[in-house]
Amino acid sequence: MSSLASRAKVLGHAAHPMLIVVPLGMFIGAEVFDGLYYFGERNPTWATVAYWMTVVGLVGGAVASVPGWIDWFAIPSGTRAKAVGLVHGLGNSVGVLGLYGASWWFRKDNYTNPPDLALLLGAIAFALSGVTAWLGGELVERLGIGVDPGANPNAPNSLSGQPATHR
Repeated sequence: MSSLASRAKVLGHAAHPMLIVVPLGMFIGAEVFDGLYYFGERNPTWATVAYWMTVVGLVGGAVASVPGWIDWFAIPSGTRAKAVGLVHGLGNSVGVLGLYGASWWFRKDNYTNPPDLALLLGAIAFALSGVTAWLGGELVERLGIGVDPGANPNAPNSLSGQPATHR
């Protein structure tokens, strides 16, 4: 199997997959609380929680995109991985963060009673994030991006300083 190790690492592991859990979790939570707000009694507490989860998700997404783009620039040109990575990266950096950013913008002046447009933009962003998350999985699990060459069930600890293929 051919693979391409991440260029942006923390303690021997790819930084991007570690960092995406924050925005993904925040955006899932925001949609849950927006749903409680929209389909419930329009309780401003639910809208407030969704607002702040969106804010944290936006900051976390911006942070997570940096090592993602660093890794993308290391993928060889002309490969399927380069094309999939571009759609994944733009879909998240421009699409998901852009739509959630617009959702934030429309609710920022009255986040306890957001307009329906803000809720709709968040829902569209959430749906798009499902597609881009699948593409991220395709990059790692099918195309070997971010996987150390020689990775195997008996590879030494990443902190050992030894390559995965060390015997």
